[in-house]
Amino acid sequence: MKTMELVFLLIFFPFTLSVKHSLKFFFTVSSGVKNFPDFVAVGMVDEVPMGYCDSVSKKIEGKQDWSQKMLDDDPQLLELYTEECLTSQHKYKAQIDILKQQLNQTVGVHVFQRMHGCEWNNETGEVNGFVRFGYDGEDFIAFDLKTLTWIASKPQAVIIKHRRDRERPKNERWKYFLTQQCPELVKKYLDYGKSSLLRTELPSVSLLQKTPSSPVSCHATGFYPHRAEMFWRKDGEKLHEDVDHGEILPNHDGSFQMSVDLNLSSVTPEDWRRYECVFHLSGVKDDIVTKLDKAVIRTNWEILTDMTIPIIAMVALAVILIAAAGFMFYKKKKARCPPSSADNISVLTELNSEDGETCGTTKN
Repeated sequence: MKTMELVFLLIFFPFTLSVKHSLKFFFTVSSGVKNFPDFVAVGMVDEVPMGYCDSVSKKIEGKQDWSQKMLDDDPQLLELYTEECLTSQHKYKAQIDILKQQLNQTVGVHVFQRMHGCEWNNETGEVNGFVRFGYDGEDFIAFDLKTLTWIASKPQAVIIKHRRDRERPKNERWKYFLTQQCPELVKKYLDYGKSSLLRTELPSVSLLQKTPSSPVSCHATGFYPHRAEMFWRKDGEKLHEDVDHGEILPNHDGSFQMSVDLNLSSVTPEDWRRYECVFHLSGVKDDIVTKLDKAVIRTNWEILTDMTIPIIAMVALAVILIAAAGFMFYKKKKARCPPSSADNISVLTELNSEDGETCGTTKN
């Protein structure tokens, strides 16, 4: 995925832990962003990008081999997504212009985004659909699937809420898509991409620490799927205090990473053995358990300490060699051209003198 695509995805809707398969569509309209399309649409299955289009290319691009094959095999689906891409960019460009006028925003970077989709539990069949809008990094308005009404998060969204609440047929169509069509699409995408989407990859887990007084971070990277949990426990009990949980983030190769930090400021060295980091991946029976052990912690400060002594020694040796060379050169020049007691020629002049020059004068 392109870096800027990922940035826009994370503006409003960070990756979250889920036990369900999901399908999400992100529509992003921006104003004031240089060298970037003012409209971008991304489709994701289980947090993996599967389709993309923007206002420059104006066409759907499969981001995975299996998703491109799916579009090639289903021209109607390709036509549907292409039409949605083209119509949505015009609609939401107008919407962001209206919001900027309402908020008296004439300059600066502004972003309007819609995220819609569903989560489907393949064991229980439970479906959860959602439609959310965000503006400049904050929730704006959201669809309530149970009541078929809209919830305004900002005063500027109240007018939109009342208008959308009255559009009952459109809200019924949203319900049908979210509860009927969307789960079927999830199943279809999972079938096409099963070799990739339904694979299981365990991570490498490391203990990291920046300085001796920093928290110890338990870091897992390279796992798939993203449905994972990691936590610290003491004497077999899960810890909630002095623990900082990081988000699940994507790697460039399609796998994921996450970390959880443990503050050791109040833990005595004798109690370290009572702590352990636990990584659990959905669908995998055995957890990865890493004992808190100072011997296995990877630290920046130890590396720097190990390198400091040889670096200092090398620098000192270089200084000594340079000083010795300069002293020998000076002694040679002094023997050849001793400074006059009357003129008291400077050392700098002597060192700048070249062969063929007289002492303190330039040869014509």
